[in-house]
Amino acid sequence: MERILIGSDSEVLIDRGLPVPLLPERANRQASAVFHQPATAGLAVKIADATGIRSPKRCLPDRDGAKSLDAIAAAYGWLADENLARHDTIIGVGGGAVTDASGYLAATWMRGIESVLVPTTLLGAVDAAIGGKTAINVGASVPGVGKNLVGAFWNPTRVVVDLDVLEANPPALILEGTAEILKAGLLGDGAIVDAYTVHGIDAPLDFLVPRAIAVKAAVVGLDPRESGRRAILNFGHTVGHGIEAVTGMPHGYAVAIGMVAEAALSARRYGFDFEWFSALVFSLGLPVAEAGVSAAAVSTWMERDKKRSAEGTVMALLRAVGDPVVETVSTEEIAYALGVVGAV
Repeated sequence: MERILIGSDSEVLIDRGLPVPLLPERANRQASAVFHQPATAGLAVKIADATGIRSPKRCLPDRDGAKSLDAIAAAYGWLADENLARHDTIIGVGGGAVTDASGYLAATWMRGIESVLVPTTLLGAVDAAIGGKTAINVGASVPGVGKNLVGAFWNPTRVVVDLDVLEANPPALILEGTAEILKAGLLGDGAIVDAYTVHGIDAPLDFLVPRAIAVKAAVVGLDPRESGRRAILNFGHTVGHGIEAVTGMPHGYAVAIGMVAEAALSARRYGFDFEWFSALVFSLGLPVAEAGVSAAAVSTWMERDKKRSAEGTVMALLRAVGDPVVETVSTEEIAYALGVVGAV
């Protein structure tokens, strides 16, 4: 088992199978509430049994349906019915939407109770479940603008990553997670990039996953509330979130296109090797463009994104592998980056 610490109050356990005991030691815990998605109902039963305490289970909707105000309101009512107390624990079992929702419920129930997350998708394991960002979505007149606007920073005491579960992900989910792992390598671990260069999409997850988590853990451990350095983790996401919102494509695919766009701007500003990078992304089976997407629609979304600053749109860029910077970019530079990935 590999253990990665995030600050002083959070740990990630990486292994094959579930740890024993599943929950961190806590003398007065009497119950846990297990939230899961339809596809992880069987694992949720196994986890509930492994806690050794009363652990009622509740199924949340798939994907962003789990993060709707209706789903969260219903979950609050259920927690009240189950009499979950301040000394108890919320467990989230599933993809990034479920761990986001479970973490947010834990952050706000009784003004904050313990959470333990068991991500079951590759993307969730290396990104969404790590670092204490919890969030839900709200309605908005511009598609996608309400995503993650309501949230809290709330670290899980433990994240359990089962490599057997991740390796069983279907190819589409492996691809989504690949985008986030590659991002981690570009930001802080060239060995990840080398592994993808040599092995392609077949690079071993038992090598990649701990290293990707270690990159994110090192960043968020020093900047838990994104007041500075943590913003480098947004590489590919400023453009990617806009494309995701406008097109509805899966998050990992949109991030891949976002990384290509932001790599193009990195090349323009700093001489980053764009041709090499875009070829690598393509070789992994990830998209590098979305021909015909509306540049105006993506730009409108970006102007209203929560990552903007008073100076304008903030973007993570790369001077080289392992050398990220966070800077404000101009409207003209955004138009250039969007044009590179096919926006019109």
